Amino acid sequence: MKNKIQNILDYLDELFPTARCELLYVKDYELVIAVMLSSQTTDKAVNEVTSLLFSKYQSLEALQKAPLIDIENIIKQIGLYKTKAKNIKGIVNDLINRFDYKVPSDKTLLMSLPGVGNKTAGVIRTELFGIPDLPVDTHILRIAKRLNLANEDDDSLKVEKKLKKVIPENRWIKSHHQLIHFGRTYCTARNPKCTSCEIKEICVYNNKNAK
Repeated sequence: MKNKIQNILDYLDELFPTARCELLYVKDYELVIAVMLSSQTTDKAVNEVTSLLFSKYQSLEALQKAPLIDIENIIKQIGLYKTKAKNIKGIVNDLINRFDYKVPSDKTLLMSLPGVGNKTAGVIRTELFGIPDLPVDTHILRIAKRLNLANEDDDSLKVEKKLKKVIPENRWIKSHHQLIHFGRTYCTARNPKCTSCEIKEICVYNNKNAK
């Protein structure tokens, strides 16, 4: 297993030596909102709506006063926009009234914000505070199962725990970004680029479809 993991990490280093978060933000609270919005949609789509949202409402106070319908209209192109618009208002209110305008670093506190679950909290902690974590999104979930690092019926929490056991803690943040990039560009849900993949020999998906 140790050699297998090292081969995977080395390959990811080769492909994505400078992988990082692709959500655009300037202020800490902007990242919280952006990560929440990114659920079930692309970072590109989120960046498009947040550039409009944050240019029109340039502070927590401005967002707090913004009409809900206006926020809905700005983020309308992304999925679940009505729920996410309410989450934006809830996050803003909590950051102002509960956390003195500051984004908390504690995971439990982060997960008390509307729309912020384990994965979102993990991303916020790694990006804003450099706290080692390995949040699992749909890309990482898919890759972990294909590379036989998790069982087919494992949920994201189980996969996160399994990956944390085999990937060194000092690689968690980097590996999180690299795996996401790998899932977006190579190990895609449909038509993955298996023929050019250098770790296809250990891939359950490739071996099954190669027969």
